[in-house]
Order: sequence, then structure tokens, then C-alpha cells
Amino acid sequence: MFNSLKSRGAGLAAGAAASALLVGGSLLGAAPVQADPHHPEEPVGKVTASVLNHRQYPSTDSSVVGQSDRGDHIPIKCKVRAQLIEGDPIWYLARHGEFWVSGRYVEVRAKVKWCKDVHHGPPAEKETGTAKG
Repeated sequence: MFNSLKSRGAGLAAGAAASALLVGGSLLGAAPVQADPHHPEEPVGKVTASVLNHRQYPSTDSSVVGQSDRGDHIPIKCKVRAQLIEGDPIWYLARHGEFWVSGRYVEVRAKVKWCKDVHHGPPAEKETGTAKG
């Protein structure tokens, strides 16, 4: 009888371990996937218009420099308030600064920083107290 209890206990332990692995595996599978693993802190917008113009500046008076189709994803660097488009004043700057898109036609579910709060240039050199020629 002791051997049957021992084997039953071992079977229960094995079953519990398998259940824990299964639950742990499903929890790991449920973790959110980053849109861009190289820039996880920067949001991505999804185009909602059938065709969305990329503009040189945040205005419809600006040159069209490209286009995206509905469902395309655009990596977003920051936002500004500019020309009002169908009640929406927000324009998004693409991650590498190559174009602007109207927020009216881009769905972004993450927080987007204002462009005034984003560093745009190369890192500033630290002052070391030594003169440079």
C-alpha cells in the first residue's frame, strides 16, 4: 500500500509540475508583443485612411513626400499641434523625421510625447573643462 501511495504522490507531483509549466507557458504567451523591439519606448500608429499622404511639414500646404495605405504601421517619434484636419489638430512626426502625417487618420494606442519634449539632435558633448581647438 505504501508503494501505491508513493507512486500516486509522484504522479500528482508530476501532474502539478506539468500544470505549472502549462500555465506558465500560457502566461508567457499572453505577454504583449512590442511593435518594434529595437524601439519599444516609441509608439507606432496604424493608418485608418484608405491612402494617407506623408507631408514634408505638418500642413496640407506642404509637399507630399510619400504615402501609406490603410492598415500600414508608421513608427511615431513625437506629435505637434498644427493645421486642423476634420477637427483634429494633431500631426505625428515619423520616427526618423522623414515625414509628417495627420493624427486624424492615424490610430495610436500608446502615449506620444510632444516634439518639444523630444531630443532631436546628436547628444550634447559633456563639458570637461578643457579647451578645444
